[in-house]
Amino acid sequence: MCESRDRKGLYRKARQGLIKGFTGIDDPYEVPTAPELVIDTSQVTVRQAVQQIILMLEQDGFLGSSVPDYQQ
Repeated sequence: MCESRDRKGLYRKARQGLIKGFTGIDDPYEVPTAPELVIDTSQVTVRQAVQQIILMLEQDGFLGSSVPDYQQ
């Protein structure tokens, strides 16, 4: 999925050998055993995903509640 969304062409460069240690190409992707947040981007919009991230960061005390509402 990441490769199909690659706007910068980094996966193409990694496949050409121009970038070494690229996750998913020549460096293995390690699936998290206990992720703190999982967002199925095939089921939610970008705005909804961002809101989920901001909410988690607020709840964990990393952000104050003065973060703008992205529902507009």
